Amino acid sequence: MDIQYCCSAKIMTAQQAISMIKKGSRIFIGSGCGEPQHLIHALVSDKNMQDILIYQMLSFTLAQYMDSPDFLRRFALKLFFISAPLRKAAFEGKIDYVPAYLSEIPKLFASNQIGLDVALIQVSPPDKFGFCSLGISVDVTKPAFKYAKMVIAQVNPKMPRTWGDTFVHINEIDWLVLHEEPLLTDIPSIPDVEVAKRIAFYVSDLIEDGATIQLGFGRLPEAVMKYLDDKKDLGIHTQMISDGFIPLFEKGMITNKKKNFMPEKAVATLCMGSEKIYEFVDNNPIFYFRSADFVNDPAIVALNDNMISLSSALEVDLTGQVCADSVGHLFYSGIGDQANFIRGAAMSKGGFSIIALPSTAKNGTISRIVPVLSEGAGVATLRADVNFIVTEYGIAQLRGKSIYQRVMELTQIAHPKFRKDLIEAAKRYHYIFADQLPPPGEDWLFLEEYKRRILLKNSKTMSVRPLLPTDEFAYRNFFYSLKEETIYYRFFRKISIFSHEMAQKQWADIDYRKNMSLIGMVRNKGHKEIMAIASYMAAEDNYAEVAFVVREDFQGMGVASHLLEVLESIAKKNSYAGFTASVLPENRTMVHVFKKRYPQAKTQIDDGGIQIRMTF
Repeated sequence: MDIQYCCSAKIMTAQQAISMIKKGSRIFIGSGCGEPQHLIHALVSDKNMQDILIYQMLSFTLAQYMDSPDFLRRFALKLFFISAPLRKAAFEGKIDYVPAYLSEIPKLFASNQIGLDVALIQVSPPDKFGFCSLGISVDVTKPAFKYAKMVIAQVNPKMPRTWGDTFVHINEIDWLVLHEEPLLTDIPSIPDVEVAKRIAFYVSDLIEDGATIQLGFGRLPEAVMKYLDDKKDLGIHTQMISDGFIPLFEKGMITNKKKNFMPEKAVATLCMGSEKIYEFVDNNPIFYFRSADFVNDPAIVALNDNMISLSSALEVDLTGQVCADSVGHLFYSGIGDQANFIRGAAMSKGGFSIIALPSTAKNGTISRIVPVLSEGAGVATLRADVNFIVTEYGIAQLRGKSIYQRVMELTQIAHPKFRKDLIEAAKRYHYIFADQLPPPGEDWLFLEEYKRRILLKNSKTMSVRPLLPTDEFAYRNFFYSLKEETIYYRFFRKISIFSHEMAQKQWADIDYRKNMSLIGMVRNKGHKEIMAIASYMAAEDNYAEVAFVVREDFQGMGVASHLLEVLESIAKKNSYAGFTASVLPENRTMVHVFKKRYPQAKTQIDDGGIQIRMTF
């Protein structure tokens, strides 16, 4: 369409269009990298603009003016999300932060609770039918366009034409400003690469092939994407598309083929990054952009089976409360729609949420896992909504767990140097037992090498991993699931009670080198439960004493043999020469397991039973 010919009466310079705005107006400005820079500069430069309220979701250009007393006298800036360039101004009290879910902002516009006199937006040139595209900024810009009394659009050939509910007709725009300029770019700096890589290692372990993922705002989710390149057939339903997605598309990790809701489409509300991602989404039918009241609605999110929400946080307290928008009293970012995606993922069939954060801040001087949130910190996500928390030290699963269990899970993934203090604080708050031992102050990344997945004779998959302090309740449930005879074979005596003190003693001596305990777990109705435990403990002459207990319904399926093999590999790494074992004469099955793996094993019968010595 020849815009000069068909719309000549609407075409103005930026200065002329801005002059149409009245004093005291409430103005919405398009979001993020899609904001109309040329119109913003014209707005600020017009000295007739007085007592103007500006609403914006993500702001960049206005950061240039926040130190100007003249600007601050004439304009009041209200932000739904505080971008990095505006943080300084926010800390100085120059910005009015509006904590609101992005998905509900359109309703605020529609109800006139936040009335809009003017919308300044940026669009692509119209097609032959007169439709312009909002391109990379649909989010809350489309609703603002709909409900504002006057719309001024910067028509920029650099703005991509994106697919989805992104189009506005030129007849719906009041004034057109033709101005070409490069779009803003936003490439987040990568945080500590080693920390990000380790967090991604654990996140990747939770994400299965065919999942649909959402990635929240922030540097960490962007960094994590670099390490998801071993996945297959991922789908996308997210707030923002960024450069980190491109390699996953190009390498075929993201196909959207397994999505049950809007299959074949990567659903999003906005795009931010480099010119490369803008070129990638331009006229690309893979993408479907729509406003936040649709994409971020938890009921819509939940329509995706196997939906996984990945977002970040500033700090998490020991009960699972998450702060994501402030550092104490200082507003730092925004709540976005973290809670909505977390709830949507929880309602999804097979879905769940992950909150990832480094264990420390300020060069390792403070812990992000804290006894209580900092004074003034806002709770972005309630403790009842949180599922997985991930740091570079592991995974904590909180959903459905008690405060005691949450304390132990979170302390276990805190930085080792803060674990003891966290346990002591939890004791003061009466969250945990007074005699609770803290997790060892050690980095347990090496334990990942000990994990196995083993297919059993009954076609079930057994996950094998080291026993951890957080397994106390699962261990207790395992003990009480055993028959009296099985317990007697393991402990050589009758035990009817498995107390907290016994559990403490069980793992207190585990150092995962000299002494080791492994658990075998199988899935049962959506969760995993322990069905076997295998241990070794230092004995004499560089040998380790080994012992097993397998739940009755899994006996005879090769469980003990598999666990013995894994224990041996660990013992060898820790320079042991072999195993010893004490077995009751009537426990012929266990004797058979040992002799099958170690045909040259030496046996000796004494008053206590059969003593077996097995050299590797």
